[in-house]
Amino acid sequence: MYKADFFGSTVIEWSVGGELEKHRNYHPACYVSATTRSDLHLLKDRLDSRGDVKDTGFEQWRTDWQNAPEDVLRVDARTVDAVSTISHTVRRETRPGRYRLFNVDLSPQFRYCLERSVPPLPTNDPSTCTIMIPEKRLHDQDISRLSIDGETHTLGEPVMVQTVQDRIDTVDPDILVLSSAELVPLLYRKAEEHDVPFQLGRMAGWSRLAGRSTYHSYGRTGNSPARYNVPGRAIIDTSNSFFYNEANLDGLMYMVEQSWKPVQECAWASIGNALTAMQIRTAHDRGVLVQWQPRRPETFKTMRQLHDADRGGFIFSPKTGIHEDVYECDFSSLYPNIMITRNISPDTVRCDCCDNTAVPGLGYSICEEQDGYLADVLQPLIDDRNRIKERIRETDDPEERDALHGMSEAIKLVLCSCFGYQGHANAKFGRISAHESINAYAREILLDTKDVFEDHGWEIVHGIVDSIWATPASGEEQTPITTICDLITADTGITLENDNQYEWIGFCPKRSTDTGALTRYFGKTMDGGFKVRGIETRQRSTPAYIADCQRTLLETLDRHRSPDAVCNRLKRQIRELQRQQVEPDRLLTRKRVSQPVDQYRQYTRTVAALERAAMHGFPVHPGEDVRYVVVNDDHRSPDRVRLHFEDVDTYDADHYTDQLIRATESLLSVYGWDRHRIRDHLADTTNPGLHAFMNPQSS
Repeated sequence: MYKADFFGSTVIEWSVGGELEKHRNYHPACYVSATTRSDLHLLKDRLDSRGDVKDTGFEQWRTDWQNAPEDVLRVDARTVDAVSTISHTVRRETRPGRYRLFNVDLSPQFRYCLERSVPPLPTNDPSTCTIMIPEKRLHDQDISRLSIDGETHTLGEPVMVQTVQDRIDTVDPDILVLSSAELVPLLYRKAEEHDVPFQLGRMAGWSRLAGRSTYHSYGRTGNSPARYNVPGRAIIDTSNSFFYNEANLDGLMYMVEQSWKPVQECAWASIGNALTAMQIRTAHDRGVLVQWQPRRPETFKTMRQLHDADRGGFIFSPKTGIHEDVYECDFSSLYPNIMITRNISPDTVRCDCCDNTAVPGLGYSICEEQDGYLADVLQPLIDDRNRIKERIRETDDPEERDALHGMSEAIKLVLCSCFGYQGHANAKFGRISAHESINAYAREILLDTKDVFEDHGWEIVHGIVDSIWATPASGEEQTPITTICDLITADTGITLENDNQYEWIGFCPKRSTDTGALTRYFGKTMDGGFKVRGIETRQRSTPAYIADCQRTLLETLDRHRSPDAVCNRLKRQIRELQRQQVEPDRLLTRKRVSQPVDQYRQYTRTVAALERAAMHGFPVHPGEDVRYVVVNDDHRSPDRVRLHFEDVDTYDADHYTDQLIRATESLLSVYGWDRHRIRDHLADTTNPGLHAFMNPQSS
């Protein structure tokens, strides 16, 4: 089974190829606990009379990881949708705190797989059909131009609907990969308008599962598009699929296997959502229920504990400038391995059964009587990633390598986030003391690692959380890096790997001070490639042309190691800009919209782009991206920019010159050059006739 569709109390399980199996009388369950058995009996009597309740009964479950099994009331709903209605009624119509509800907000297909012990794993590779529509045409409800499985069609709407239908009939896909799920209602609407028989699913009809919404997470605004369903086929909305976009279909299918969220639900899941599903599976296996909207107040801390605990990983401020012969060493999955090797889990930190002070610097106890559940969740991921990385090194098959890279990337995404999720307010099983303990161990490990390197003749030029950069200390004898890594691995129980060796590396200062920027650096590795972090070519908002120019300037810097040579190359790029020789679509800037246009306090380019989008009837919601070319940066009106779908025959060369100089500054800052010195150098060596592009523009 790879997909389940719900029709009242009947569930249809779909297998790859379109085989189906009907299961009648599926009644999903939620659970209720109370302080007294009499309260549960009173609630049972009330719920038994409801039409949306099929049955009730008493069962033994654990309501927390550290609790013994207790009597809880099982409530069988007649349909999946009724679970939420029943739960909200219990919460609304009873005294606050009288009842605790469990297993309420599980997504429907995941709930079904969990309750029926049905893994949502296709036995064969699922077939796909990909349908893409340009963003502007989607907003204009214009389907006259579509890409179907990589082939672009420009046809009248009735013929286009029939073309899509013919392709669906021919391929019989298990998965529909859409540029936007809004294609589902749009295609059905066009089919109805033109009286063309049409069916996207393996059965008639379609439904909307959820509307569009805006959310805020870790200081960023995101947008979740509407979600749709067609019977018998899974939908992957590429505008709303993190794992599909960041990994690939193989990575997504791996997460399906681990989380038991069927492909359609896993496609729109966040990292935290998928990780929670894995934790819920572990909880279910251990007889633990999942509390609805858990409330876990922090354990009391002294002022000293709060001061010591409220910190992140350890950071050594980078030594700015160019450094030769530098080794970068990284701990393999440091935070997940700390959780496993130190038994850190929400159910083991500050337990009631052990009296020790295991956590360094904080004195928190770690349970010695039981293993934390997080190890059961994370260890398989770490083991799989190690096996996958080994297979990547061994295979010569490019298709297999792509598939393996996708799976490895999906695992990496979860492992990188599992630590932070322990402190997230919405984490089902999170606990802030576990989050603090992981950080405490990480700080101790990095400090000890620094001491080992320095004791063996190495100088630390940068270190951050789980990575350290070292260069031979002048006048000292060095122990080989591999030997040091082996020593630290044996001592910590966590593998330290020599990830990179640099011929040279440059650590950038912050733009406003001489202090080193923690995550802005670039360097040439011994294999001849470049590694860059934090500079313009790595920023999603940077126009393609500026990013390409910065890469060229980096190559120039490598060849000549001279700011003068870089500036000479920069002059040629500026000349190209000033002569309007750059294609405007290579100057598109991508900005994420953080709020409605009327809430911006300054008239930024983003505001101009949003106003222009509104003029075209092209709404851009908070959390979505807007793409534009700056055509006249002096204007304070929508004429300041042109949007990505508009015809652009010119651009503001001075604006992009300023961006290019800023990108150059990122590289030359390791030599102490700022943009003012770059401009002065250009003015001293440039024909006065080009003086116009030397004037700085407002950013």
